[in-house]
Parts: sequence; structure tokens; C-alpha cells
Amino acid sequence: MGGVEDDDPPLKRLKISPRDIRSISKDLPLAGPLGSVGVLMASSPTVHGDEETVGSKGVIRRVELVRIITKALYSLGYEKSGALLEEESGIPLHSSQVKLFRQQVLEGKWDESVNTLRKIGQLDENTLKSSIFLILEQKLFEFLAKGSISEALRTLRSEITPLNINRRRLHELAAFIVSPPKLELVRSINHLGSNMNPRFYLLEELQKLLPPTIMIPERRLEHLLEQALNVQRKSCVFHNDHSLSLYTDHRCGRDQIPTKTVQVLHGHHSEVWFLQFSNNGKYLASSSNDCTAIIWEVNEDGVLSLKHTLAGHQKSIPVMAWRPDDRQLLTCGVEEVIRRWDVETGKCLHVYEKGALTLNTCAWFPDGKHLIGGVSDKSICMWDLDGKEIDCWKGQRVLKVSDMAVTSDGKTIISICRYSAVMLYDREGKRERLIEEDQSITSFSLSKDGKFLLMNLVNEEIHLWSINGEPKLVGRYRGHKRSRLVIRSCFGGLEQAFIASGSEDSQVYLWHRGTRELFEVLPGHSGAVNCVSWNPVNAHMFASASDDSTIRIWGVEGVGSKRKGACSSNGTIHHCNGG
Repeated sequence: MGGVEDDDPPLKRLKISPRDIRSISKDLPLAGPLGSVGVLMASSPTVHGDEETVGSKGVIRRVELVRIITKALYSLGYEKSGALLEEESGIPLHSSQVKLFRQQVLEGKWDESVNTLRKIGQLDENTLKSSIFLILEQKLFEFLAKGSISEALRTLRSEITPLNINRRRLHELAAFIVSPPKLELVRSINHLGSNMNPRFYLLEELQKLLPPTIMIPERRLEHLLEQALNVQRKSCVFHNDHSLSLYTDHRCGRDQIPTKTVQVLHGHHSEVWFLQFSNNGKYLASSSNDCTAIIWEVNEDGVLSLKHTLAGHQKSIPVMAWRPDDRQLLTCGVEEVIRRWDVETGKCLHVYEKGALTLNTCAWFPDGKHLIGGVSDKSICMWDLDGKEIDCWKGQRVLKVSDMAVTSDGKTIISICRYSAVMLYDREGKRERLIEEDQSITSFSLSKDGKFLLMNLVNEEIHLWSINGEPKLVGRYRGHKRSRLVIRSCFGGLEQAFIASGSEDSQVYLWHRGTRELFEVLPGHSGAVNCVSWNPVNAHMFASASDDSTIRIWGVEGVGSKRKGACSSNGTIHHCNGG
């Protein structure tokens, strides 16, 4: 159609330099059909100062872009394409000296590589010495790997030591020479027939030291693209799925947030006080004022069905805890006992008691072999699965023990220790830290990564605390209603980017965790919403428990209507009575 024929080899196709394009453009009409030359003109670089740039903003240097693309091609294994781009663009990935330097490193020509590095220039003294140190260190290791102890010692004394840097590493290298076990480790690592050639690793380490204008860092293009996607993700207020793509700019709508009731569960005969999804998202446990707990199963189509009703408590059940592997469940009655249940069979496996005292909260240790409970005498006790008491202790400033969690490393026990304070107890150091509030704390929730606490207060505020290091208040969420009941909130959504909470006005409240913006208030229940739980593996599902004796399952628009037994086309909602 009037353009260059595609039958020609790539290197024989029409080439026009940016200068030629600008010259030709003066003689071309402003409008009219264009052939392949016109296509080239549409994406031609512009000149800012002495450097050509590409892109509409004029901030991307053409040379840098081409070199980074070339580097990516080589990293992906497209050797011919990388070489072709270097030839066609006239922009080499590396200068002749850098190419020589890299070749010398890979061939183990250590003295020559040091001399070449000194000639490259653009290096300050610290960078030059640090780079030489790495090269000579590898030289020493390879001498050790060959058994040339005297040569390794000479390299350490005559070449590395005079650099007069990194004394600590210098002593470590000396230890490699004199310690046989360490020597064997060096030999195994530096066996050049292994899958990971230490010389390639050395080049990667050198690239971290040398200026990027000399050697472009590994995976630089991937890093830039990941940064761009991450910026888009962070700027997306309703981001709640994994659909990030390089093809289009990313932006989620509200339709990615579960705001539609897709199922109502009827199984309890009184107020539902607590509920929690299992760690694998396959089950939902709920507990009630009717002294029972129910295990609901999340089927493949997203519809929940009753699996087991757990009866045995003589009092209401305000709290439960899933074992880390989700095979067992703990339930704790109000000032009563802790019961351990088998999820598959629904049988009670053990009852944990403390003499004449009563228990009021419980939690698992990460190993799944130990559990803890809060005791009415203000102590915390630990048992093994068979009920043997392993430990029992009282905090120095504890007035009560309610709500409890253990961090994923098992090192810190968290509990409400008095009306306006949460205790962080370091088991190894036997040290207590307190997070103190001005108002009474009714409940808390620990983030999945164990770095944040979400605390509900009596003054109708939810506070977000960072507990990684010194505790710090980092967020406040307002809007929900609370006057007399224990209301629970939770983290949720993809990467736990949202906060959900129950409320005494029969509604569910949703905030964006980062911006702290209240963006949804969800009606549906006819009684106070006591607790919410977000499915940890399905960002499009959460549940709410209410004084109206029901549990509502919330999903996204258009998904629930396609699932069996969920919302039908006439707007009715599937009700599960547990039958």
C-alpha cells in the first residue's frame, strides 16, 4: 500500500535518522495520507538541550530508554534481539571498556579486571575501592576452592588489606582461610559447575555499586514497570482485585467492593455475637447468645451451607478462634470454659478449665499445639492440646483480661488488660508494653501481618495502631454508632486495604484504610450489627452478624446473581435455614 515492503530483512528496511525526519517534515503538507515514513514521524524523538527525548512530556531520554530495553532483552534471554537493537539504534548497552571489564570478571581475570575498572572513570574513591574489594574477595574464594591457601593468603595480605576498608569483612575472610568447615563451605559455593555461577553473582553485586550510567542494574525495566503499577494501585481507592495490566491504566470502581447482600443465614435462635472466617476462607464460624456455635462451609459456587452446630456450652459464646491449619476451632463461653472442636466431625475434643475460676477469651499459638485463655483472676494460662497447663502468669498492671491474640511468630501475646489499655506481652523477654487510650476499649482486631491493631472504643471511634516497634496511633475512623454493646471491626479486602465495622444502627460501615474515608454504609439488618469478618482469601466476600439472629453474606454486584441459590433476577435473596 505504498510503504516499505516487509519481505526485506530488518536491517535492509528504511532507516531515517531523527535529523532527517525533522528535515523532511518541513517539506511535507500538514495533512494527508502518510506511508511508513509518517508512522515514524508520529513517534519521532524531540530535542531538549543536547539530548533527545521521547514521550509527550519530554522527560524520557532516548539513550536511557534504549539501553534499558536492550538490558531487558538480554535478561529475558533474547540475545539476538538485544544485539539487533544495539546495532539498529547505534546505542551500545555498554562501552567497550565496560564490555571488556564484564568479560574479564566472567573469565576470572581478576588483575586485568581491576586495571580495566580503574580506567573506566566516573567512579569516586569509595566506590572504586568497594568494587575492587568485591573482585579481590572472589579471587580469594576461588584460590581457596582450588586449595591454593598460600595464594589466598597473599591476596588477603597484599591486595585486599591495603584497601583499608571493611575491616569486619577482612576478619571474616581471614577466618575462611584458617577454619576448615568454613573453607569447605567456600569450596562448595564456588564450584563453577553449579547452577549459580558465583561470577555472575559478583557482577550483580558490582552493578549495585557502580553508577547506572556505567552498568544498568539488573531487572531495571521490570522495576520501573512494577513502580508504575504500584503507583496506579495505590491511587485506586477501590482497588480490590488482581487485575493489574501493562496494557491499560488501572482503576477499580465501587463494583469491586462487596456491598450487596447475596445470602442470609438463619441458624441461630438468638443474637449472633461473633463470627470469623477460617484462615483458608473455606469456613465461617459464628457464635450466639443461644449458647451454640455454627460452622458454615463456603462451597465452590460461593454459597454457604451449614456444616455443624456445636452445642455444649451452658452460656453465651462471645469469642472463637480458628487453629492456624483450620482443622480445629476454639469456643469460649461467657465466664465459663473453653471447648476445642474438630471441624470435620463437629465433635468436642477437649474442655479446658481452671478449677473454680472461669475463662472469658481464647487464642491459638501459631504452632497449633498450644492455646491460651484469659482467666477471671486476671491471669493468662497456656495449655497443650491434652489440657496440661504449661504456664500461667499475671501482668503487673492487669485489671482484666478480655480479647486476645498471638502474633504469627508466637513471641507476643496481645490482650485488653484494663478498660482503656491493651497489653503487648513479650514472652521471651518477659516484658510488658501498654497501648493506652483516653476511652474504654471494647474490642480489637490484629492485622494479618501482625503489625497493626484495630481498636473499637466506647466514644464511637475506631483507632488504628502500628505495633511494629514503638506503638503509634496512625488512623482514626468515625461514623458508626455505639452506645451500650460490644461492636467489632475488622481489616479486609485485597492487602487488607479496607476497614469494616458493625454498628448499633443495624448497618455495616466501610472505610478506606489509607485515606480513612467512609465510603459505604450498608443497610439490611434489623438489629444491631455486632461483628464483621472479611474472607481472607476472597476479597469480594465478607459477613456480618446481628442481634436480628441472622448472618448476612455480602458480595459484589453481578457475581452473586450468577451463583446458584444467591440473588435471583427478581431481587430476592437466598436464605439458608441450616437444613
